[in-house]
Amino acid sequence: MIGRLTGTLLEKTPPQILIDVHGVGYEVDVPMSTFYGLPAAGAQVSLHTHFVVREDGHFLFGFATAEERTTFRQLLKVSGVGARMALAVLSGLSVNDLAQAVALQEAGRLVKIPGIGKKTAERLLLELRDKLGKALPNLAGTKLAAAPGTPPDAKSDILNALLALGYNEREALGAMKGLADDAGVSEGIRQALKALSKA
Repeated sequence: MIGRLTGTLLEKTPPQILIDVHGVGYEVDVPMSTFYGLPAAGAQVSLHTHFVVREDGHFLFGFATAEERTTFRQLLKVSGVGARMALAVLSGLSVNDLAQAVALQEAGRLVKIPGIGKKTAERLLLELRDKLGKALPNLAGTKLAAAPGTPPDAKSDILNALLALGYNEREALGAMKGLADDAGVSEGIRQALKALSKA
């Protein structure tokens, strides 16, 4: 609904800022990555925005770049991740750093962010693995390249994902028996989790 705001920056109270647009003051929550790049109060500012309507109110989130907003939207699609946590992720890691952490499946970089535990970090890495590369194609060839030494075999990636989710090797291998040889990583994980839920 509101995709971009351009106006005068009136107040800066992290993580919220106030922008005057033709006499209307918009309260906008921003990640620290955007906040640090803002000009002084009184200057003109232009932000990409994402508008959220919830039962308890309407919220506007602002981002310095389109890539930040795209990443924020991808984070919101991850189960259990709300706007506050998505902002925290972007405040703790740049878009490039997050893309690299996802490509290398580095949960350790995510658990350093306040409010993100081991299970949430693993879920983020798993669910963002395919989404982030498609959403940010300009990063796909570099930061989202496969980690050095990672076997191209999709079954190996599926097994590692299931182990990361807390299943033991016997359960994971059992669930993978029925997978087609040409199943991709995402589809393979989905099928394996379906089989495990029935077990």
